[in-house]
Amino acid sequence: MAVYTVHAPPASRDGGLPAPDRVVFVRDGFYVWAFVFGPLWLAFHRLWLALIGFAAATAALHGALVLAGRVGVIPYSVALAALLLGLEAGSLRRWTLARNGWQGLGVVIGDTIEEAEYRFFASWNGRRQEPPAAAPPSAPLSAPPRSGSSPDVIGLFPHPGAPR
Repeated sequence: MAVYTVHAPPASRDGGLPAPDRVVFVRDGFYVWAFVFGPLWLAFHRLWLALIGFAAATAALHGALVLAGRVGVIPYSVALAALLLGLEAGSLRRWTLARNGWQGLGVVIGDTIEEAEYRFFASWNGRRQEPPAAAPPSAPLSAPPRSGSSPDVIGLFPHPGAPR
């Protein structure tokens, strides 16, 4: 099963929900096409800053290897850069979307992207664009536990503020 992050375009002026056809699903995992055709994949997905950074980093690495007299290592450095790009391609897409004002709507799991879309939109139909209700104020950590009820702290310490 693949994990997808769901992103919506910047909010419109009326503040309503974005159109479902504008929502983007970004798979988390290894991108084979980014590994094989790195710069072309970056250009196709319009990741311009990532493309410039990738080109600058690989050029600097190649220049340093040539100056160090390690020309035989250049194919390995190209393979390593391609592997890194294949591993981080999804993160680069998410970073670019966030930089352009897109907001993350959630995470969904599915065998295919169609199944992930179905699962997300099935649960998305019931959502509203209202802020969540304010949570009631909690008791301070140093307050003693209420008698006759379970303690407020779950874990290794039985009472809030208890000594270690």
